[in-house]
Amino acid sequence: MSNWITAVFSPTGGCSKIAAAIAGARMGARVDLCSPVEPQSLPEGAPLLAVVPVYGGRIPAIAAQRLQALQGNGNPAIAVVVYGNRAYDDALLELKNTLTEAGHQVIAAAAFIAEHSISRSIATGRPDAADLAQCVQFGAAAEAKSTGNPLSPVEVPGNAEYRPLPQMPVTPMVTEACGGCGMCARKCPTGAIPLKDPRSTDAARCILCMRCVAICPRKARIMPPPAQAAFDARLAPIASEPKQPELYL
Repeated sequence: MSNWITAVFSPTGGCSKIAAAIAGARMGARVDLCSPVEPQSLPEGAPLLAVVPVYGGRIPAIAAQRLQALQGNGNPAIAVVVYGNRAYDDALLELKNTLTEAGHQVIAAAAFIAEHSISRSIATGRPDAADLAQCVQFGAAAEAKSTGNPLSPVEVPGNAEYRPLPQMPVTPMVTEACGGCGMCARKCPTGAIPLKDPRSTDAARCILCMRCVAICPRKARIMPPPAQAAFDARLAPIASEPKQPELYL
């Protein structure tokens, strides 16, 4: 059993759960894509498992940028996107292309479901036991394929002309409960929250990943109530049709 390098962008934890279940005992070094990544050449032959969320049918630009710092030198890679039960649109193809451009050979891919990071009533409890069981099966199948000689590339759905990156309509707001500890600023993947002024948010940098909301010890960061209500209403129709994982091998 080979040791996999896992590269994960998981602001609210869903992608980390998926990555851990897929890699299992194969998990070796872990690259946190929520933090800056130094350019590096990965060890020869080391499989890379890349797991990122889907935002508006695309992968986060900052995650793609940091993945490109991990040069694969022809190593096998497994591409996985995680979405909140709406759709993953062009995200899986974008992730595959990003990894290919960085020198990896993508031999397996998948789309899994996790609780929606903004409307938490969507896909509540996902990934569930059935999802995680499929993660385990997918990981075993991907490992078997990663030992092929030559490696066999995988085909995934998506449009070559990706859908436009969505414009974030709002940023999380700060309530009076904020104690100014700065945890949100230190953990923000894009540096959108100034450490010297953690009660503010740079709208140009914020990707609405919801990490600041998820990790605040005082629950002082929230979505503005009107925006939250609008998101919930718009996404309500998808709640009644639970999507299932899609695997490409």
